[in-house]
This record gives sequence, C-alpha cells and structure tokens, in this order.
Amino acid sequence: MTRNPHTAVSNQPGEREDLTQGPAIFHEPSKGEPGAESPLTANGLEKVPGHVHVHAENVAAKVWIPPSVPLHDIGEASFGAAAATIETVHGPDDRVQITDTANYPWRAHSSLLITAADNSQWIGTGWFIGPHTLATAGHVVHIKNSGVPGCDGWVKSIQVMPGRNAGFLPYGSVTSTNFRSVEGWTESGDENHDYGAIIIPTELGSTTGWFGLGVWPDADLLGTSGNISGYPGDQPVGTQWYDARVISSVNALKVYYDIDTAGGQSGSAVYREHNDGRYAIAVHAYGGPTTNSGTRITRAVYDNLRAWSA
Repeated sequence: MTRNPHTAVSNQPGEREDLTQGPAIFHEPSKGEPGAESPLTANGLEKVPGHVHVHAENVAAKVWIPPSVPLHDIGEASFGAAAATIETVHGPDDRVQITDTANYPWRAHSSLLITAADNSQWIGTGWFIGPHTLATAGHVVHIKNSGVPGCDGWVKSIQVMPGRNAGFLPYGSVTSTNFRSVEGWTESGDENHDYGAIIIPTELGSTTGWFGLGVWPDADLLGTSGNISGYPGDQPVGTQWYDARVISSVNALKVYYDIDTAGGQSGSAVYREHNDGRYAIAVHAYGGPTTNSGTRITRAVYDNLRAWSA
C-alpha cells in the first residue's frame, strides 16, 4: 500500500490531524498589533533597511544571553556539515541586514534555538502563519540520519524569538515542545516534503502578525520576485538578513531561486507580494551551486499548514 507523504504527524502522543475543513486557496496574512509595516516597492521587493523606527511597547522585551559557544545550522544535524554549507551566497552577497525588527513583516520571522533529543543545540528560522503557529522546515523539528546516537527524531524543544535583533528580543521569547511534520519527511527524509510547524503555548502571533499562504501555477511563480529573510549563522549572532530575486525555476514539489542565504536560515519563508499582502510560496531548506531551494506550497502543503494554524 502506497503511503501519502503529506500525511501529517505530531510529536504529541495519539494526536492526528483533521484535514477535512477544505480551506480556500489563499490564507490571508495579518500585520499584527504594534507598529507599522515596512513599505513594498512596486515589484514586490521589500524596501530595506527599515524606514520607520517603532518602540515595541507592552511586550516582554528583554536582552538575550547567548550560549557560551557558537551554534551551527540545524541542517547539519540531518545532512552533515558539508551538505549544510552549500546553502549559499552565489557571487556577490546581496543580503541586507534588517535592524527595525520590531516592524511587520520582520517581526513575523523568528530566530530559533533548537535543543535536540541528545541535548545538542542548533539554530534555525521560523515564521508565523497564525496566532500560535510557526511554519519551518521539517528538519528543524525532526532530525533524520544524523549518525549520532540519541540525536535523531523529534527535537526536545525550540525557543522562538520573534524579530530578534542580536541581543535584543523585542517580543521576548516562548519555548515550544509541540511540533508537526509529515511522513514524507519523518519516515522517508525526502527533501520534497521537508516542512513542518511549531505550535507555541501562547497567542504571540496575534501581536507579531503572520504571513499568508498561497498556491499558484508555475507561470505565476516564474514571473514572481521571491523574498527571504532569516537568521544566517555566518553573520553576527541573532541578526536578521534579507535578500530577494526573481524565482529561477519550479517543479511540482520545489521552488528554486538565486536568493542569497546561509546556514541558519533553514525554515525561512520564501514569500511574494500579492494584493498588498505577503504570501509564502515555499519553505526554504536547501542550497546548491547555482540556486537555493525550498519545499513548494502545493495544495497538500497548504492544507497541512492551514490545519496546523487553526
């Protein structure tokens, strides 16, 4: 019997996902409560660095005390250091540092501190898709084929730090032990199905805002500017960096782009501007010699992400 690689799985005992709600093709974004959004240019690229300085009031801002040793990209846990390092900058580095991280959409991106089952610690990126849910790569929440005893499987915990700017956390942090992915990743380790979610025990996403989700045909995506912002490990610890370029190519399950990234951005949103909103089209997860890539938001991926954000 052929198994569906998009069958949703959870690290919560006995919990299965109900996908019978039949959502619409678009899930609308939210700009959250405090501050202002960063303007968009006419071609769907963000104007960066930020133009409006916002004081994040009435939120649990605090100074972050980093671990005593530098941490590596969570991709190294599943793929090894050599594979993780090809999540790369191609040619000149076009990335721009985001400093106004208390603004939307930057505050909807989160720096992740991941503690694996063997207590090793790693970094990654996630992004809000609802009040209590962040989307990310499957390998962020579930490690495969590490070769390290006790490391594989669901991670132990993830500390979520929305809009982090180095040592400053404008919205504090929240720790989750509640994760989702699909059998295509947890059982098969298939990069075509490398997506998952983090369920947090608060409604912090209502404050930060979240990205919409959309499913588009190939022709629409190939004419689209893709945007990625996240927390690369090759830059100062905990700083957010952004880049954008036109989508290079697509297939049925992946989106490819020459957008500069680095290890630590595993799980970032690949998003487009549509009707004055920001909609994710893929989950960034992999690198290559000429293009990086992410799991495409197909209808099956969309249905799972919507169910996880409900």
